[in-house]
Amino acid sequence: MAIIQQVYEFSARHPEVLQFMPCYCGCERIGHRGNHDCFVKSRAANGTITQWDEHGIGCAICLGVGRDAMTLFNGGAKPAQIRAAIDKKYGAFYPSATPTPQPR
Repeated sequence: MAIIQQVYEFSARHPEVLQFMPCYCGCERIGHRGNHDCFVKSRAANGTITQWDEHGIGCAICLGVGRDAMTLFNGGAKPAQIRAAIDKKYGAFYPSATPTPQPR
């Protein structure tokens, strides 16, 4: 699906956004610290992706957070604004979230 490809590409190009977006699907139980981890498992020191995380492919919540962050970012929103929108939309409906730091 195109949206899956778009969100994975966004996660590759914009870790400075998704590393500050929490995920609400419960993936903190598998060590994820933010929505970026739902798509990227590891990067080399230079930032090149060395391994993708397949978790995001089949999770509607992961994809929804990533899609919303991408749409807001492409519309000009800053990470702090995006985080506030994500927290408001998803935080009210899901009891757990990844331990994600706030944007600087």
